[in-house]
Amino acid sequence: MRPVRSSVLCHLLPAPCSLALRSLVLVLLCITPRCQAVQAENVTVLEGGTAEISCRLQNYDGSIVVIQNPRRQTLFFNGTRALKDDRFQMVLFSTRLVRITLTNVSVLDEGGYFCQLYTDATHHQVATLSVSVPPETPTVEVKQEGVEGGEVKLACMSPRSKPAATLRWIRNGREIAGVESQQVDGKTFSVSNTIRLPVERKDNGAALSCEAFHPALGGQKRIRHYRLDVNFAPTVRIAPPSGILREGDSLSLTCSVSGNPLPKNIQWSKINESLPERAEISGPTFQISRLSQSHNGTYLCQAQNNYGRAADHYTLLVYDNVSLTTTVPPTPTTQPITSHPTTQPSTSHPTTQPSTSHPATLTLLTPIFAPKPSEPGAVVETHSAVPYAVIGGVLALLVFTVICVLIVTIWCSVRQKGSYLTHEASGLDEHGEVQEAFLNGNDASQGKKEYLL
Repeated sequence: MRPVRSSVLCHLLPAPCSLALRSLVLVLLCITPRCQAVQAENVTVLEGGTAEISCRLQNYDGSIVVIQNPRRQTLFFNGTRALKDDRFQMVLFSTRLVRITLTNVSVLDEGGYFCQLYTDATHHQVATLSVSVPPETPTVEVKQEGVEGGEVKLACMSPRSKPAATLRWIRNGREIAGVESQQVDGKTFSVSNTIRLPVERKDNGAALSCEAFHPALGGQKRIRHYRLDVNFAPTVRIAPPSGILREGDSLSLTCSVSGNPLPKNIQWSKINESLPERAEISGPTFQISRLSQSHNGTYLCQAQNNYGRAADHYTLLVYDNVSLTTTVPPTPTTQPITSHPTTQPSTSHPTTQPSTSHPATLTLLTPIFAPKPSEPGAVVETHSAVPYAVIGGVLALLVFTVICVLIVTIWCSVRQKGSYLTHEASGLDEHGEVQEAFLNGNDASQGKKEYLL
């Protein structure tokens, strides 16, 4: 008995026969050794990769096998190329398996590929080719520039992926909530995630990252790192030199400038005057060689950008090198003067013991009133040292003269007082003896004579 082909039996079934019943009949008939069938496998591949499309044959008896693309164009007819597309290659044709490859796959190649087996009736199966498009590393677009005290608007974008990629912003290990959006471009998706951040000067250079996730990356992620760019007005500071500047020294000032954007031009000037002829300017550095007092004044460093202007000043004070030495005469000192009266007609001589002092050396230099380095704008006054030296010498001479006069006056006074006391004591002795003689009568004259002897 000749077996009935499945295609003939399916035509014998009434039209209202359900699809499930028809499939069941085909399966039962294919149990017989002579039943032919074809099977296809679905394929998923990354864009740019190579897809393998396989058609499995069962009980193949040499019938015609045709493979067609999604547009129903015949690619191969029994192993022979029918469409001139070198990307398709027949790699295997056997009684059990027919396999072709497609290189450099694109999303346009996506769709169903037909495996057809021509017997008494046509049998076909569809192998569905799916193309996955992983996202490239996302890009960051500045929608609104950040200015100190304002807000920055940033968009992380992945222009092409399939299926749509997932984007998120990260700062310091934490996700920043943003607004996500998608746009369909043919078979691919364009995705963006936009955030707004308030910014200050300290946020300039802060690190952010945008991460893209996609099933085709196998758990990996594409990351775009970004640093905040915050614009702010410049700041200027002059670093003052250390120590005191004197005539003949050299001055070197450095102007430290910050700002975003960084000012390109730095201007040096002198208040109410022009810069000295010997001044040399090299960017932020200002120098003057062989300083003199004519260079005294206030110098300015100025810088500006599109967001503001700033300046700092330094007051230069050059001291002269005058040094005057004056020798002051010694100043005598006296000991206290005492006199002791005696009963003998003698003169007491006061003793004076002058003590000597070593000459004092007075060195007068120009007074120093240096501004504090932390106060470059301090106004400082200077005075010449010569008038003070002359006045000091005159005062020392006057003091010496007055002291000498006082010593002589005291000495003369003490000497005169001692002579007066000696004569007074002698007169009192004679008066007492005369009075005693008068009282004793004649004896008095004898006593007188004895006294006179």
